[in-house]
Order: sequence, then structure tokens, then C-alpha cells
Amino acid sequence: MKIDSTLEDQFEEIGDNHISTSEETPLLANAFELSDEEKIVKIKANVSEIMETLGLDLTDDSLKGTPNRVAKMFVNEIFSGLHPDKKPKSSTFDNKYKYGEMLVEKNITLYSTCEHHFLPIVGRAHVAYISNGTVVGLSKMNRIVDYFAKRPQVQERLNIQIVRELQKVLNTKDVACIIDAKHLCVNSRGIRDIESSTVTAEYGGKFQEEATRKEFLNFIQLETRF
Repeated sequence: MKIDSTLEDQFEEIGDNHISTSEETPLLANAFELSDEEKIVKIKANVSEIMETLGLDLTDDSLKGTPNRVAKMFVNEIFSGLHPDKKPKSSTFDNKYKYGEMLVEKNITLYSTCEHHFLPIVGRAHVAYISNGTVVGLSKMNRIVDYFAKRPQVQERLNIQIVRELQKVLNTKDVACIIDAKHLCVNSRGIRDIESSTVTAEYGGKFQEEATRKEFLNFIQLETRF
């Protein structure tokens, strides 16, 4: 299919500027018709074709297993967050001890993939909520971050998806997330700026108030000592 050159330039501009076009991850209607095993077989063949097009010798012992490794990595690891069946179950509990202040889980390690160049996004997420009568296990906050990170992403969308999911789980709008991450599509190609990082935030409910937002920012700046 031939793409109009004007549209192609527009697509390139969106990708090079890392612009998101939707809150939801763009998925085909038949995205989950194939099993994981069937997807691995198809991706393996496609990776082999790409490598051969680049002129690589797939009979070499070092390269012959690469297409299969890449296919399994895509499906089972770095893009496993695409499948809704893999979303972590987030059981909630009654806030019986009546803790009414902000709860912050900071410095959550984040590994994701830029959807424009399929290069890594590596950083930290800081998540907070104020209980509306229920609480969620601390590790579930990490798992929710990890789930939405394991898909082709734009950082702003990742922020939104994490907050929306926790708002739904906790039945409260009072959720916030800040992400500070390095994009290897900026650090290792293009401008090749290895020092820069990208900071994004999504504030819901009370976190849109200046005092609450400031308290959250103060918490994440506290030094963690052991």
C-alpha cells in the first residue's frame, strides 16, 4: 500500500516528536485472536527476514537463535502488558485503621518501550493516593506500573493509564503519578543527548489542589535511607 508523501511526513513528525494520539493503546479489533505461541512463530519469521535484509548470516552460531529469542521476548516479556488477561489482579481491603493521609510508593523501577522507535524507556515512577475507604497492597502498585509499561508506549499515556487504573481499583479520583525516565530514542539516536530525561505527571482529584500536589512532590524528594 502506497502512502501519500504528505501523510508520511506527518507520521514521521509525530514519531520524531514523540507525540501521543490517544489515551488508549492503539490495538486492532483482532489483536488477541492468535495465541502467544502463534504470535511467536510469526514474529520469528519476520525478525529473520529483517536480519537477512540487513545482510546478517543466520547460519552463524551467534545469530541463528536471535529471531526466536526476539520473538519470545516481545510476546512474553517486554510487550506482555498488551494482553488484558495479564493485568494484575488488584484486591482491595477496608481501610480499618482509618489512615486518611497520602500514601506514596516512590522510585518504582520502570522499563518500557517507545512506540515510535521500539527503543527502551527506563526510569522511575512515583505513585500516590488518598484512601476513600479502601487500600491496595503496596506491591500491586508496582505491578500496575509494570503491566502498563510492558507495551509500546508514550510516556504521557503511561502516566494516564496508571492513574486511571488505580482510580478504578480504589474507587477514588485522588490518585497521582509522576514519571521521570530516559528515552533511548533520544539518548542513543537522533539528538543523542545522553543526559536528558523526561518528566510527566497526572494528577487526579485532590492532587489537583496546590497544597496536596506540593505535599506529594515533597514526599518523593525525601532521601530514602536503610
